[in-house]
This record gives sequence, structure tokens and C-alpha cells, in this order.
Amino acid sequence: MIRIALLLCSLFLAWGMLAVAAEGPSAALGKSLFESTTLGTNGRSCSTCHPAGKGLKKIAVYDDDQLKGIINSCISGALKGKKFTPDAQELNALLAYLRTLQKN
Repeated sequence: MIRIALLLCSLFLAWGMLAVAAEGPSAALGKSLFESTTLGTNGRSCSTCHPAGKGLKKIAVYDDDQLKGIINSCISGALKGKKFTPDAQELNALLAYLRTLQKN
């Protein structure tokens, strides 16, 4: 019963991400991805290490390409996931969300 509930929750989360993804890369999609465990294979999310954006306030010093590299490093390293291509909608959405967390 619990497995069915988890499966249904995962399906609804995936459906929600697809619905937002249809709109293009946005901070809302980025936030959803940031909190999702689907980016990796070890059951962790970006928010596992960075709850409420902890430790990300000074990212303004990085340009977009540098920050995309850092995001991909975290996905492949900490989350044990597959890196996104530089133009991937998901990577651009994560970038957009992270930019909302930075302090100028």
C-alpha cells in the first residue's frame, strides 16, 4: 500500500514538472527540480544540502556558464545523477531559480 502511494506521488510530481516544463524554463520549474529527488539516483535533492537555499547567497559572483557547471557538478557528484546539456530546459530552470536566491 505504501509503495503504491509513493508511486502515485512520484507520478503526480513528474506530471507537475512536465506541466511546468511545457511553459519553458522558469524559476518555478527550477524550484520544483531543486526540491525533487528525481535529478539523481541516491534519493537526495539539491535542497537536501541546501535547505531554503542555504549556502547559495553569494552565487552572484558566478556567470551563468560557471553556475551551470557547478549545478551539473552537484547533480553528477552529490546526487549521483546525469549531467544536463548546457542548453537543457531543466538546467536553465535551475539556474533561474538559483538566481532568485542570490544576494547582490
